[in-house]
Amino acid sequence: MKSIKIISYLWLLILLACNPNETVFARSWFHPVKLSDKKVKFNVPTIYASIQAKDHEKSEELDNVALINWRDFFSDPNLVYLIETALTNNQEINIFIQDIEIAKNEVSEKQGEYLPKVGLGIGAGNYKISKNTLDGELDKIIDRNNLSSKNSELNVGPSLSWEVDIWKKLRNAKDAATMRLMAQKEGRNYLVARLVAEIARNYYELMALDNSLKILDENIEIQSKAFLKMKALKEYAKANNLAVNRFEAQLLKTKSQRFEISQKIIEKENRLKFLSGIYDIAPIIRNSEKLMSMQVDELQIGVPAQLLQNRPDIRQAEFAIKAAKLDVKSVQASLYPSLSIKAGTGFSAFDPTLLFNPKSFIYNVMGDLMAPVINRKALIARIAIADAHQTQTVLNYEQTLLQAYTEVLNQMSNIKNIQQSYDTKQREVQLLDDSVVIANNLFQYAKADYVEVLLTQEEKLNAQKELVELKMNLLGSKVDLYRALGGGWR
Repeated sequence: MKSIKIISYLWLLILLACNPNETVFARSWFHPVKLSDKKVKFNVPTIYASIQAKDHEKSEELDNVALINWRDFFSDPNLVYLIETALTNNQEINIFIQDIEIAKNEVSEKQGEYLPKVGLGIGAGNYKISKNTLDGELDKIIDRNNLSSKNSELNVGPSLSWEVDIWKKLRNAKDAATMRLMAQKEGRNYLVARLVAEIARNYYELMALDNSLKILDENIEIQSKAFLKMKALKEYAKANNLAVNRFEAQLLKTKSQRFEISQKIIEKENRLKFLSGIYDIAPIIRNSEKLMSMQVDELQIGVPAQLLQNRPDIRQAEFAIKAAKLDVKSVQASLYPSLSIKAGTGFSAFDPTLLFNPKSFIYNVMGDLMAPVINRKALIARIAIADAHQTQTVLNYEQTLLQAYTEVLNQMSNIKNIQQSYDTKQREVQLLDDSVVIANNLFQYAKADYVEVLLTQEEKLNAQKELVELKMNLLGSKVDLYRALGGGWR
């Protein structure tokens, strides 16, 4: 009768738990903490400022450059080869792939926790009973009646244990692990996009350094001729030693800059080899002569909502929110009663010859229904931790989205301003190139002094180097915008 009452109370607890909205349940001692479902709240424009509204009206979703495969986005075959090599050899990506494998196995582990556990056991035992126990007294009676007492036992058979996942605690934990696996895959995509952009930027910087080196060599040749001409004029008493020294100092300065550029080229090549996982002393293959003629086409950027579909870091943050939400549900279910079922069957006998006799067949079934009492405070703390983590994931998602939107706006403005600066600098280089010719002609006919020649040559050299740097930044900004829009990982 007492056992019937206990079972009735346990079933009452289950019924109350199944209906958490009831007033009785709200007052019960195992009711979990009421948690608010954290919602993502963000406000981003539906269209970028640079896109005209009339164009947007024609198409709700404009073609987004991020949808272009990076092999099609970059036309330079040498750059494509570097990226392909990096995606195969880069150690950081290979390490991340192992993290994905770990996440896959964690999903399998969580899945196995809510499935029945079946095992096959074989056991044997031998024991001696103390004479001063009840069993020992029973053995004395058996001995007085000339009966044999068996002190060994053999058993074999399968067993089953199963925690019934009534409240989806284990299934939610498995689903949370699945969301983390998806987040890991998006993290890998983000790493690939970042690696592609970094290799492209370094490749363009290497080409720019080659062009700067070529400019320095051309200027060294011009300055060497000017220096020799000045020495000849000194011999004919048409120039003084000060002018000769100034021309020589300018030549030495340019040669010193050449050594600096040469060192930067070596460092940039080594950086590209490191990113690509190349162990080779051969130089990086590139066609630097094409740098200045490369076109920077206007990029179609799409609408902000497309960032959700293209940026791996946003997708990763979104999966993290889903995982955290499932974690809260899983931990919250720990406060509910849990039902465990254990069962076993097989054969047991004291003699091996009798082990598989039908009379040796045994079985057992047992069920446990338990609700936490003593450790309730610890479970509530775990729920609060999971809730705080959920809040963090939401805030991280909003921050990631805002950062993505800001990056796109900055890169759009950057490309526009650099392009205008590049066009202006081109005109400046043309004027200075003509000025160098004019200055040398005027100096030859004593219409200008050597200082004007030196200043004009130095201004031209600086303008040429700045023009190359602007071209490099223009191409780099195009790559950065491509990455900011979510491109580079497909």
